[in-house]
Amino acid sequence: MTDTGIDFASLLCSRLCHDLLSPVGAINNGLELLADEHDPDMRARCMELLNESARASANKLKFFRLAFGAAGGFADLVDVREAKAAIEGLIGADSRTTLGWMVSQPTLSKPAIKTLLNLSLIASDALVRGGQLDIAAEGSEIVIRASGPRMILDPELRTALAGDTAADALTPRAAVAWLVHNLIRDAGATFQLSEPEPTVLVFGVSGLQ
Repeated sequence: MTDTGIDFASLLCSRLCHDLLSPVGAINNGLELLADEHDPDMRARCMELLNESARASANKLKFFRLAFGAAGGFADLVDVREAKAAIEGLIGADSRTTLGWMVSQPTLSKPAIKTLLNLSLIASDALVRGGQLDIAAEGSEIVIRASGPRMILDPELRTALAGDTAADALTPRAAVAWLVHNLIRDAGATFQLSEPEPTVLVFGVSGLQ
């Protein structure tokens, strides 16, 4: 793989498709079951599962549209309520994870919003058994802290966040981390990542306008 915008976009698309495969597949399976099921109670349960899967799919699409795409229009600033709603939708189906929101500013720049969202995605993925996801932003600083009974951050993501991944070795799994690295680098900001711990993970970004 060469380090081009098209190649990187294809990696992000692969990540998006991977994350959508489960809820969309569940919708397909639910429809097949519904077509063959005649028991009223079972049909009602199928409808519940279809609603849950459809909601999860819609929430993921809304999140990825803001985190990866051009959502928010062409203005320089984005309403932080959009980011909060996107994160709530992303983790909403997982009742094991609680969101702590400490962002008092009404708007943030697009690079800051995308950095916040993508770091939140990485942190929530690392909470393999759920826990607490705290997000704070003030001025040009962003802090994201995830804590739970088991924390797993793939070494591949650590390497990509540090910008040490070779372009031809980048995978869809690490594409989000690589996006974060480039957003921070292009903004001239600094990034900090806590040392590996079994229950706590902290991301810090400063100087991100």
